[in-house]
Amino acid sequence: MWYSLLDFKSLGQGEIRAQVMVNNDSPWFSGHFPDQPILPGIAQLKMVADLLARAGRPGQGIKRLNRVKFKKIVKPGERLEIQVAATATAGLYSFRISHEAQDVCSGMMTLADNPY
Repeated sequence: MWYSLLDFKSLGQGEIRAQVMVNNDSPWFSGHFPDQPILPGIAQLKMVADLLARAGRPGQGIKRLNRVKFKKIVKPGERLEIQVAATATAGLYSFRISHEAQDVCSGMMTLADNPY
């Protein structure tokens, strides 16, 4: 796995909280960017989808993204806090990723019933 799951809590009522560490040797850093590696936004979104799957949420892939904002660069070895909460709409989740109390990424994610 290209990141380490340090802590995972499914709090009920559709809420998930987790701490992850982006591994220094993650393949995401190999070409993004030489001498100044940063974690691509798609990798951040993948972590959110992975956590939803781990919590047994319905859906098998990302169908739609809304209001996604990338606010801070993620570097190798950083510890991230991820919060995900279900909304009143089935399959729609709000999420927030932070590092040291600063927002890294936030938005809304709709999961697809079938990835194909």
